[in-house]
Amino acid sequence: MISSNDFRPGVTIELDGNIWRVVEFLHVKPGKGSAFVRTKLKNVQSGASLERTFRAGEMVSQAILEKRTMQHTYKEGDQYIFMDMESYEERRCSPKEVGERTKYLKEEMEVSIVTWNDQILEIELPNTVVLTITETDPGVRGDTATGGTKPAILETGAQIYVPLFINTGERIRVDTRTDSYLGRE
Repeated sequence: MISSNDFRPGVTIELDGNIWRVVEFLHVKPGKGSAFVRTKLKNVQSGASLERTFRAGEMVSQAILEKRTMQHTYKEGDQYIFMDMESYEERRCSPKEVGERTKYLKEEMEVSIVTWNDQILEIELPNTVVLTITETDPGVRGDTATGGTKPAILETGAQIYVPLFINTGERIRVDTRTDSYLGRE
């Protein structure tokens, strides 16, 4: 159990059978009446947002999440196989569990898998990954770094926008949170 007075961004709570992460909180002490905590919560499983007010000091069940470092070893059919880096046990994940993160997922990539009651809630990729461009329009002499962008397809199948001077076969760094080009490798 956790008190509503201890809410901070990132704290996870169990509410109505779902797992919610505190995004924002505000402790309010009105002139009359008792204090309360106004929160903005995000459902970890579905991504839905909720604004909820708790009485100051109200006790709520805290969700204890487990985070493990695992390595994506291979893909079998539509299942993604991950190996625990400590116990060397394998875990199979469906495309639904992995979600849209598959566009940057590469074999031998280490990821963090967040679980609650042995149920996968989230697969966290590294903030930046290095990938090879497999297809893009050729660069033209005179293109500069500030001259604009063009679409490029990466080795994992993801499409991002890169500067005009980048060519097919180059290795680039990509920010997985914003789907943006960071630089050449």
